[in-house]
Amino acid sequence: MGGTHELAIVGFGDFTLTAGGRTLFEGPLYREQDESDVFRGGAERRFPVELAEGEPVDVTLTQHGGNPGFVSFAIGHAPPSPGPDALLDEAARAAAEADVAVVVVGTTEEVESEGFDRSTLALPGRQDELVSRVAAANPRTVVVVNAGSPVLMPWAGEVAAILLTWFPGQEAGAALASVLLGHSEPGGRLPTTWPRRDADALPVTPTDGTLPYDEGVFLGYRADPADPLFPFGHGLGYTEWTYESLSVEDGHAAVTVRNTGARQGREVVQLYAGPSTPDPARPRRWLVGFAAAEAEPGEAVTLRVSLPARAFQVWDGGWREVPGDYLIEAAHSVADRRLHTTLTI
Repeated sequence: MGGTHELAIVGFGDFTLTAGGRTLFEGPLYREQDESDVFRGGAERRFPVELAEGEPVDVTLTQHGGNPGFVSFAIGHAPPSPGPDALLDEAARAAAEADVAVVVVGTTEEVESEGFDRSTLALPGRQDELVSRVAAANPRTVVVVNAGSPVLMPWAGEVAAILLTWFPGQEAGAALASVLLGHSEPGGRLPTTWPRRDADALPVTPTDGTLPYDEGVFLGYRADPADPLFPFGHGLGYTEWTYESLSVEDGHAAVTVRNTGARQGREVVQLYAGPSTPDPARPRRWLVGFAAAEAEPGEAVTLRVSLPARAFQVWDGGWREVPGDYLIEAAHSVADRRLHTTLTI
């Protein structure tokens, strides 16, 4: 296809990129002021190039010497595109004509990695706009979020469903289809709290070279955030559950739950503990155990969950038990607590 193609290069070091004998780039491919480029394997640069239809073009990427200890680079190509605005219009038109719209969004290695901090929890590019445009065209929109940590979802109230896939492997397509078609249940629960805005996350920018961990044990859900987008432990399935009874004896909790929906399902029962009398030095509650129940429609299941001694201890030069009355809660999530009882230590 003739027109404006796009060549992209990624790497760390000094490079020369040529296409059809013309030099498109020559020089360092990293930003000296941004050490995160090292952890990303280098920075990415993109270059438009006009190509004629049916005419072969030699593309050469050369990495020069003097690199800091390793060789790493890649080259990419994108064919002519009508542009992001036209693509958004096309997505909205397709959604309006569909029974159900499925939009896949997510992060990339440029914004999410173990080697550097994120500057924002927002999805990169115009993905938020894409979701809103599609949802406006079709109220039956399912958003599949392919990310390894929390992202902002300003459109959460606009869509029919959100499915978090957590960077799946090579069977991602088959697994996703099975869940979307209802053959398998999305039975996972959030291991983190998902905020509504960047300001709700803990700051990670050092001041004068220092980043103090002032939050202590009041981290995540233990800080009792007032208005998270999705709380710790949250997750929905394809059936409903009633929590019928909770008792504590001999270091174990017994929880009976019943599947009150129309199909077989799975529920992750979570147990939280906290001092019955508020203690400013300790969180209001913390997770002490969990177990999964699987049941047919109308079936009740009783789970026994261990309450480890460590759950009622604090570190004081060694682990020390804190006596007193504790509120034990059986919950669907930290924000959806169904039953409670008291345990005296």
